[in-house]
Amino acid sequence: MIMANQIKAARALLGLSQVELAEMAGLGIATVKRIETASALSGAATTIWKIQRALEKGGVEFIQADGGRGPGVRLRHIPKMRR
Repeated sequence: MIMANQIKAARALLGLSQVELAEMAGLGIATVKRIETASALSGAATTIWKIQRALEKGGVEFIQADGGRGPGVRLRHIPKMRR
């Protein structure tokens, strides 16, 4: 499962505001804010899944912790410029 700081980092990589992410994921802004500021990821699995899918659709790849390295995010491809 992804972590709250991965969500925030992924959003930053894509240059999205919390409002834009909420719209992309079909969620309320308060939900995105709560999840990003939580010390531990909490919420319904479907909510986290909606956020993850929206960010992946935007071009982000989530990287799981591996071999002593922590989890992270990276761009799968360079997203098209939004107008």
